[in-house]
Amino acid sequence: MAATQLFSHSSSLSKTLTGNPFPKFPVLSLKHTLNFQKTLKPFTLRAVLSENPTKTQTPTTSFEHCFSKKSDGFLYCEDVKVLDVIETVEKRPFYLYSKREITRNVEAYKEALEGLNAIIGYAIKANNNFKILEHLRKLGCGAVLVSGNELRLALRAGFDPAKCIFNGNGKLLEDLVLAAQEGVFVNVDSEFDLENIVAASRIAGKKVNVLLRINPDVDPQVHPYVATGNKNSKFGIRNEKLQWFLDAVKAHPNELKLVGAHCHLGSTITKVDIFRDAAVLMVNYIDEIRAQGFEVNYLNIGGGLGIDYYHTGAVLPKPRDLISTVRELVLSRNLNLIIEPGRSLIANTCCLVNHVTGVKTNGTKNFIVIDGSMAELIRPSLYDAYQHIELVSPAPLEAEVSKFDVVGPVCESADFLGKDRELPTPAKGAGLVVHDAGAYCMSMASTYNLKMRPPEYWVEEDGSLSKIRHGETFEDHMRFFEGL
Repeated sequence: MAATQLFSHSSSLSKTLTGNPFPKFPVLSLKHTLNFQKTLKPFTLRAVLSENPTKTQTPTTSFEHCFSKKSDGFLYCEDVKVLDVIETVEKRPFYLYSKREITRNVEAYKEALEGLNAIIGYAIKANNNFKILEHLRKLGCGAVLVSGNELRLALRAGFDPAKCIFNGNGKLLEDLVLAAQEGVFVNVDSEFDLENIVAASRIAGKKVNVLLRINPDVDPQVHPYVATGNKNSKFGIRNEKLQWFLDAVKAHPNELKLVGAHCHLGSTITKVDIFRDAAVLMVNYIDEIRAQGFEVNYLNIGGGLGIDYYHTGAVLPKPRDLISTVRELVLSRNLNLIIEPGRSLIANTCCLVNHVTGVKTNGTKNFIVIDGSMAELIRPSLYDAYQHIELVSPAPLEAEVSKFDVVGPVCESADFLGKDRELPTPAKGAGLVVHDAGAYCMSMASTYNLKMRPPEYWVEEDGSLSKIRHGETFEDHMRFFEGL
């Protein structure tokens, strides 16, 4: 469907704000509340504590899998045998990353954006590991935030506020005050959101740079839970209400400066023409906005580029393909481009590494039971998502290949990491990985069934192994009840 047929625009709505809907708010006291453990257990790995960026090898820009089976039949992360890592660290599920792959993914976006004025705004919701954020900041990324604590974390990690964008359909006043104080971009999501931004500006005593988040009503052709840009979405404003918001901004010249327009279609998108359809609509809106005297210089097209979860060799679009579809539109309007990658920067850099507890059969179903679960990685249970699974070591020759459901120990039938996976029957204690676990896995982990969130490690550029997050313990849980 042609982009111009996706909806009709109406500008015949109310063009004035009546009255002052904003009550007086008390000045808020805002405190940074993030505390990070500084005490390391005796450990044979190099701790990641340096704030100084390290030199990296010249990166390549293809999104290849950094975890691969080599000729000896073992799984490697870059050139490090995963089995060796398993035998080095504490025996529990853990996340393992390639730092080099994170760098390669960022460099792919940088190369795709050459010739454009652009901000690569990493979506912190995808993965909020503090050491990963520091690394992305050193590589030049900005940050996309959807909560006050993500904003506080971005500031703690040293991100430039001028490269930070605060999104969300329910931003709280106290968090908007912090955003106003720090000078980050704020997306306007609704009428009440605009009221809160105005109030925050007055409390902070600073004008806020805002973008209007417009729903272009473009179908991203993805799971409904990760589709965000259609007309019935909880996010953003409908296009026919655009004039109301423009008039609202005009009515508050001391609080608001409209600098751009934003849209976000969804996640796991594998057809870049969808981004172009949305961009065509958005630049037309920017033309309308500019015609009313606004100096609008930013187009934010969101994120959502998909990755090869199935490991079938499918040819999927790369950052260059995405940027190529919108490049001429951006240049034709002399716009600064903001993109918000999360999954495509971090997902393929990581595996969840597990241990096989045992194998069982019930009825016609075979099960591999592991120590990892939906508590550590919920995407399959939440979205019925596919993530590739394999053993880290070559199977014995006598091992029978069968179809298995790979499940965890959590007391829910929904606790599965994969269904009907053809695998060699593993031995008790064997290592098993769930691939592409860098995005929306650890960041969505829970302590359900009192399974403590796991530790995280990465393979450095020089091949050494570093711990980048401590695993949570039972004692950590009990500390929440001390002194009560």
